[in-house]
Amino acid sequence: MSENRIWAPWRLKYVKDASKDNEESCIFCAKPSLGDDETALIVHRGEAAFVILNLYPYTNGHLMVTPFEHIGRIQDIPADTTAEMLELAKTAMNRLEDIYRPQGFNVGFNQGRAAGAGVEHHIHMHVVPRWGGDTNFMPVIADHRVMPQSLEDSFRVLSAAFDPNDSTGSAGAAEAAATGREAQGSEARDDNHSEGR
Repeated sequence: MSENRIWAPWRLKYVKDASKDNEESCIFCAKPSLGDDETALIVHRGEAAFVILNLYPYTNGHLMVTPFEHIGRIQDIPADTTAEMLELAKTAMNRLEDIYRPQGFNVGFNQGRAAGAGVEHHIHMHVVPRWGGDTNFMPVIADHRVMPQSLEDSFRVLSAAFDPNDSTGSAGAAEAAATGREAQGSEARDDNHSEGR
């Protein structure tokens, strides 16, 4: 049996960046200081922590909650920051449910390189919405993910959902919800509708 390859040269930048994690070039320290949350993909800022879209998402709406302070271990996060991070994760899950209607979530930390941390020296919590059938043959045999919504569109709908005082008001929130659900494709929608029957 011959082996086919699907080339993904765009992943090389990620592989190189992930292998060079160091404290001098921390993305979670650099992004908030850009002064442009849309470019940085920061959908919400709290007092001690913020919510950012993953540049290399597992699914659409893959968020990360991380402290502003450069901290590498869960054990070293101050108690008030830990509480805020958990509240932000809960809010993120609520907003993701409103917009994308996932059927479940993966939520957690990868602490240390051996545990899978891509950015080892700045702890961050992943909030990943999941649907039945979101893992198909592409990532299993081709190391590719098919993302139905761009990061720019994900940023637009999620940042609007986090800001209740957004100038677009309820019409914008409704549009964001419709756009997010549409991005998940008919299979996810069909699964959601069949559960309600």
